[in-house]
Amino acid sequence: MKIHAEALLFDNDGTLLSSIESVQRCWTRWAQEHGVTAEDFSGIELHGRTAVEIIAQLLPAERVEGALARIEQLEVEDVPGGVVVLPGTKELLGSLPAHRWAVVTSATRPLGEARLREAGIDFPVMIAAEDITRGKPDPEPYLLAARRLGVDPARCVVFEDAPAGLRAGRAAGMTTVALATTHARAQLVADAVVTDLSAISVQVTATGVEISTADRTGRHDGP
Repeated sequence: MKIHAEALLFDNDGTLLSSIESVQRCWTRWAQEHGVTAEDFSGIELHGRTAVEIIAQLLPAERVEGALARIEQLEVEDVPGGVVVLPGTKELLGSLPAHRWAVVTSATRPLGEARLREAGIDFPVMIAAEDITRGKPDPEPYLLAARRLGVDPARCVVFEDAPAGLRAGRAAGMTTVALATTHARAQLVADAVVTDLSAISVQVTATGVEISTADRTGRHDGP
């Protein structure tokens, strides 16, 4: 499958790199510190969502600000040794011109930047939690990234591992490529589904990039 695009937009955790174990460690400690029961915590989806949205589900409004500062502190402190670069990430990003891609993360900017630095990834543009008012699955983060790059959303390709992020990409009118790094393929609704970024090759053209996938492809319909 070949896809022509002017810009590529990448989710961070679960797409470019993995900090799953770090996330679980930090949020488990945070929940214990803030008196969140194991039962309440077990029903919360952590992946692909902003920290403030997660906390707002668990704590009263007056406690959110302090709790948000604490989870950011815990996660930033846990970054050293807590990040693994996923297959194909550096090879793919290294082949792209700086004005053709961006990172779109649900993490705060300090945390997102710390994780990318730990992974040795230089990024030209980042959309982080502070830049938006509505997180994924709302299309706002991806639409903002397209504006920052000066590209029509319809000419962007979103790379995501989480269903919420894929919904955001579709709602933005973008082509979506799902990575089966954190979710089963049956949960991923996208124009193409691949194992990870090692299944993606890119050729830079005069007007953008041409993406080729070497894995399972084809649109997977769903809600």
